[in-house]
Formats: sequence, C-alpha cells, structure tokens
Amino acid sequence: MDITNSAAAARAAAPLTLALVVASDRAGRFAPVIADWFRTRVAERPDFELTVLDLAETTLPTSLSYDPDPGVRAELARVTPVLEAADAYVVLTPEYNHSFPASLKNLIDRHYTEWRAKPVGFVSYGGISGGIRAVEQLRQIYAEMHAVTVRDGVVLPNAQGQFDEDGRLKDPTGPEAGAKLMLDQLAWWGHALKDAKAVRPYAA
Repeated sequence: MDITNSAAAARAAAPLTLALVVASDRAGRFAPVIADWFRTRVAERPDFELTVLDLAETTLPTSLSYDPDPGVRAELARVTPVLEAADAYVVLTPEYNHSFPASLKNLIDRHYTEWRAKPVGFVSYGGISGGIRAVEQLRQIYAEMHAVTVRDGVVLPNAQGQFDEDGRLKDPTGPEAGAKLMLDQLAWWGHALKDAKAVRPYAA
C-alpha cells in the first residue's frame, strides 16, 4: 500500500474548513442578513465545513501589545484557534468611507501565521460600488500576510435593496453565480495549498 498516495487521497476527500469572517461590528449592521444567505450557499457544498467568526461578538481592543492583558489573552484564545484551524477564509465586509472596518484590520494585525499560505475570498457590500474598494485594499493586506486571494467573489451594491423582508435575494442569479465561482476557486486553492504544505513547509 502506498502510504503517501493514501494520505493524499484522504486529504482530497476530506472537506475543507472554511472560516467566514463577518467584519462589520456597527450597530444596526446589515451583515447578518448577507451572512445568513451565504451560509445557505456553503451548506450545499459537501467540500466545505463552515465556521463563523463574527467580529461584533469579539472584544479585541484596537491598541496592540506584545504583552496583552489577561482579558485580551482570553479573547485571543477564543478567536485565534478559529483562524488557525481554517483551510480557507471568506471575508464578508462592508465599505466604510472607501475602505473596510477597523474591526477587520485589528483582527488581521493581531494574527500572522494563521493566514499564511491559505486562500481568501470576499463577499462585499455597500453603496453603488458594492464594497469593491474595500476588497482591493484587503487584497494588498492579505498579500502581506502571505495569503492567496481568489479572483472572483460576491459584490452586492445597494445591498439592502437586493433582499426582501425575509432575507431572500430578490434576484439571486448574479450573487449565487459569484458565490459558486468563488467557492470553486477556494476549494481548488485550499486543497492545492494544503497538499503542498503536507509535502514541505511554507517558506515565509
């Protein structure tokens, strides 16, 4: 029996752990509606197991320290393992003033190796731009984290008008196609990078 091939086959068959990072922590935010919709997309995919990290439910201060106090250490002990265990990420972000929320930058800046050599996709929303300016900035930041951002994603301009009162998309055609394409790319990159790291450690 070829142990190497058997291990590779097992990795290929196992679903990837996908972490959905909900970036907005603003009062009255629309993010939960979009997150619920996206979760239904992932639920149809046997190649992913979804975990959710909602930054509105975290209490990480914006002041960074190499020696955080016990409260911050306790919060990191809850948050960091979610990022560490993930094989891939989807960042759900609004666009605030042509950028993304400070809560997300704070999360990124507090972690480094957790993102390394893993793929990242984006679901963005906002006004007429649909959050694409926030995503373009995030691509540069995640490159610094040694992460791989996939090309395609979900863009929701004027997002509140796209959903009905029950949280369903009025016209799901474009967003669902974008979600499928993004998840297909995340699956490819997730398995490719996971297999590569099993052969040799990533050199940062």
